[in-house]
Amino acid sequence: MSKSFEKYQKRRLKASYLSVVLSITLVLMLVGFLGLAVLKYSKLSGYFKEKISVTLYLKNNLSETEKKGLEKFLKEKEFVNTYHFVSKDQAAKDFSKEIGEDFLTFLGDNPLKSYYEIKLKADFVSPSQLIFITKDLEKNAYITEAAYDAPLVDLLTKNIKTIGFWLLVGASVLSFIAVLLLNSSIRLSIYSKRFTIKTMQMVGATKSFIRKPFIWGSVRLGLLGAFLASVIILTLCYKVDHKLPVLSLMEDVEVLAIVIGGIFAVAFVITAISSFLATQRFLRLKTDQLYF
Repeated sequence: MSKSFEKYQKRRLKASYLSVVLSITLVLMLVGFLGLAVLKYSKLSGYFKEKISVTLYLKNNLSETEKKGLEKFLKEKEFVNTYHFVSKDQAAKDFSKEIGEDFLTFLGDNPLKSYYEIKLKADFVSPSQLIFITKDLEKNAYITEAAYDAPLVDLLTKNIKTIGFWLLVGASVLSFIAVLLLNSSIRLSIYSKRFTIKTMQMVGATKSFIRKPFIWGSVRLGLLGAFLASVIILTLCYKVDHKLPVLSLMEDVEVLAIVIGGIFAVAFVITAISSFLATQRFLRLKTDQLYF
């Protein structure tokens, strides 16, 4: 009879641990995906911003020396990411391809100008900064005009801000819910051992002595859940990369490292704090209050 009861208790204990680990794993998966979405959104918004180009139309008949001086000028600008030179002849060929006919046969002379197409660093792509940047570039003696697609920049900036705001709001709300769920899982796990806590206290064990095994036990379960959540997230990222290679989730090692590190940090901190508070609560209760 006693052996069967012990087996029953062990099965209950294993089931309790399993349910806690599964709960922690699911919650940490949610936290991980939210973190991945926020960090990846920042990268993607930077990617699209760096596609914005500014065209620098040049004065006619620049010498190679003047051209090299202009390139040196561009290299020294902190907002310039890359630049590409297009001669007036190449510009004419490109324009002819766009319209589907050779416009030089009608005009005779090439009215187009040589130009540099520069890509800006993401941090400098905004309507206000681009106005300042174009004015600064036009001060150069070799540049006649600096032009960019202002409506596109306005639309891109507006959409990025709107999407970023709602993404952060959603991530904050869901993260708060995830923390509450994680806290509840740990509290329920310790609630099932409240009589053990009180028994240890009644035989003279100190509060710190009682708390320590419960805290470390919860932390171990949390770290196990973090490990399982990390494996699942990495597996799903690998699968998504095969379906949507443009996202390059597995190639972005820095983002993945931050997400995985964040999952383990959240698991450690929340389980430690939750188990400490839950154990402390039951230590303060009287014996007859444990039944409620």
